[in-house]
Amino acid sequence: MDNQDYESEEIRESQDNQESEEIRESQDNQESEEIRESQDNQESEEIGESQESYESQESQELGESLEIKKSEEVEQNQESQEVGQNQEVEETNQIEEANKINSQAKKALPSRAKKMFLSIGIIVLVLLLFSSYLAFTRSGHRLIYKVAGKVIHKGLDNEDDVSASSVINPLEEQSQDYNMGSDWNSQNSNNQEGQDELATPIIVTEPRCEDYVSNYLIFGLEEIDNAKNTDSIMIASINTKDNTVKLTSLLRDTYIDLDDYEANKLNSFFSTRGARGLVDVVEKLYRIKIDGYAYINFESFETVIDYLGGISIELGEKEAKYLNKTNYISNPAYRKVKAGWNQLNGNQALGYCRVRFVETLGGATDDYGRTLRQRRVLRAVFNKYKSKNIFDLITISNNILGHIKTNVTQEQIEKGLEDVIENKITKMDTMRLPVNGTYQAPIEYNGIGYPLVLDDLDANIIQLYQFIFLDTEEEAKANLEKHR
Repeated sequence: MDNQDYESEEIRESQDNQESEEIRESQDNQESEEIRESQDNQESEEIGESQESYESQESQELGESLEIKKSEEVEQNQESQEVGQNQEVEETNQIEEANKINSQAKKALPSRAKKMFLSIGIIVLVLLLFSSYLAFTRSGHRLIYKVAGKVIHKGLDNEDDVSASSVINPLEEQSQDYNMGSDWNSQNSNNQEGQDELATPIIVTEPRCEDYVSNYLIFGLEEIDNAKNTDSIMIASINTKDNTVKLTSLLRDTYIDLDDYEANKLNSFFSTRGARGLVDVVEKLYRIKIDGYAYINFESFETVIDYLGGISIELGEKEAKYLNKTNYISNPAYRKVKAGWNQLNGNQALGYCRVRFVETLGGATDDYGRTLRQRRVLRAVFNKYKSKNIFDLITISNNILGHIKTNVTQEQIEKGLEDVIENKITKMDTMRLPVNGTYQAPIEYNGIGYPLVLDDLDANIIQLYQFIFLDTEEEAKANLEKHR
């Protein structure tokens, strides 16, 4: 029993110990948990406090940053306001200054505008007056002719072998030379007793000239094989009484037998005496004053016609066939003319001018037909020119007149322009010398082959005077006696 009690006691004690131990363990665990919980709570509180402190610090810093930013914005706003105020003040000052300047300009504008408009008005008025002067007054026209004459004369191939005022010495100069000699001899006669009386001077009658007529000798020069024969010879006259241009063809085979000249055909005198000699022969033979001359060779003739754009010429059927099969048109490519109206270039026109072995349109043959063709060509050229105004004429002249040799002066060109334009000369009349029934055409005469020998020179001069100077037959005869 005792043992059982003892064992029971031990069991109870063991159980009690176990229970106590469990209780202690439980208490320890509880305490540990409480401690841990307390520690966790403390740590959580500390963490929370730390976060709150951090958040509070961040919030404080953010607030301070916002305050700084607001302060900066306020400062910027203040600066902007100040800048704006300054700009407004400056703009106000500029506006006031601009208004002031505009006000001054407005005050000055009427005066300046008046001066400007007045200046422009004066210039326009002067130009209008000058234009009116040039366009509507004779003296204004002369100013234009003077300028045009200078330009044209500068473009010409001028020769100096003939004096500006006359082709031959005028009577006044000859008389003056004689009078000077008379005075010198008179003085000597006063110093020498018994001196013979002076011989009676030989009076040379001048060829006829009139204020309303200007005469120019024009001729074409043939230089084939170094020859210098005048292939065509004409007197071109400007008549302001009947407002015409007159062309008088002088047949090149006319037999000339004058004092101081060896007898020969008219076309030979240029080669032996030059242009002055030819002019002198024409003046002495036909008793007409020549105011100047102009001539051109074949090559230059072609150039002039080409520059004008060609000329319109009507051909007969025989002429066209003849020109197409002979070498008068020197370039074979141009031998394609036809009967009727043709626009001839320079090479074709030159060939047409030189033809004489076939009748021309109208039936003229030989040299008569050739001179008729030459007058027709000059008429075509004249028609080209008369359709141009003064400024076109200047341009054309600058390009073609360099091919023409002449002794015509600038003053003569000015007068010719004035005569033709002011009198509206658009008509051209033509004739030829010698006239029919006043000459013979032997095969040979005094060693000259195929000349035209004049039987009645006076009849030719009388008809020339009637044609150029518009004389009646009686007036022409009387004038011939005065200038014989």
